[in-house]
Amino acid sequence: MKPKSALSIAVAALASVIAYLVATSGRADENSAHGYLTKIPSGYRDWTLISVAHEEGDLHSFAAVLGNDVAIKAYREGKLPFPDGAIIAALHYGHTPSEENNKVFGREQSFVPGPPTNIQFEVKDSKKYAATGGWGFGHFNADGKPGGEALLETCAPCHAKASRDFVFTRYAP
Repeated sequence: MKPKSALSIAVAALASVIAYLVATSGRADENSAHGYLTKIPSGYRDWTLISVAHEEGDLHSFAAVLGNDVAIKAYREGKLPFPDGAIIAALHYGHTPSEENNKVFGREQSFVPGPPTNIQFEVKDSKKYAATGGWGFGHFNADGKPGGEALLETCAPCHAKASRDFVFTRYAP
């Protein structure tokens, strides 16, 4: 076989492999998990604060958004996409006026977290959760029970609209 022919065959084979890998990357296979968490990640209450959130409308809630060490490192370095192992938690609470604070201020202007409503999680594992953009999602009610599958099916399509790798929350150092 001539050297040019061998080189052409090698280039064609390499191009085929690259085309296959590009076509299948990010696509779920039969072993890929649905993007739903069934257990609350342990130790989340000791994670670092990423930011806080206030949502009006029907939600009327405050949230503390926390990240594990992997997520915090990615936020601080501005690393996107987030690396596998990053976990983000949002602890949601209703809010209520603080009568004690408002007495001091002389008017209703202070609000504090009320009862907890839910905890939500995003876990980055690009292989396990390939079907949902590399993220697994969890929603746990105030009693610690997981939200229903119909609710969880709304997570990935909504988070896909976020401009930072399925994550809405910006880092507030």
